[in-house]
Amino acid sequence: MMNRRPRPHVVTGVGRTRLEADTLRELHDAHAAALLAFATRLCDGDRGRAQDVVQETLLRAWQHPEALDPDRGPARAWLFTVARNLAIDSRRARASRPAEVGDAPLDLVPSSGDDIDRALDAWLVADALGTLTAAHREVILETFYRGRSVAEAAVVLGVPPGTVKSRAYYALRALRVALAERGVEP
Repeated sequence: MMNRRPRPHVVTGVGRTRLEADTLRELHDAHAAALLAFATRLCDGDRGRAQDVVQETLLRAWQHPEALDPDRGPARAWLFTVARNLAIDSRRARASRPAEVGDAPLDLVPSSGDDIDRALDAWLVADALGTLTAAHREVILETFYRGRSVAEAAVVLGVPPGTVKSRAYYALRALRVALAERGVEP
């Protein structure tokens, strides 16, 4: 009479059959080292990817205990076939994506953080300008944004230069208060 391996101990649940923890531990102890060596060769020496392949192989064994049935053949052959297929799938997936690069090329890209900060500042100022009266907003736009002198702004707005000066003074005070309400400190 032949010596046969005992059938793997399985736990059944709702629609799933899985190996018991002790059986999975025995499977790991018996095959993990050989699987890791095999997977490392398949992964071109990348030990991290090889460990992932071994882990996924043992996970598949845990999920499919029927594959480890002694009547279907040696468990080691099934494990090595699964590991080989996983390594091939991993290689194909990596080949279909662009090559990974380090952070060095990112140093060549200009930082856009300043642009974002500038955009946020402009948004806050525009929002604060919206709270000013029309007369104050016009003076701010002419003198600060369009760069006109008091005399030039007076001509464009159709008011005396003294009025431009006083409106600019009160407009800046109101703008400072509106910005402070939005959390912007001078």
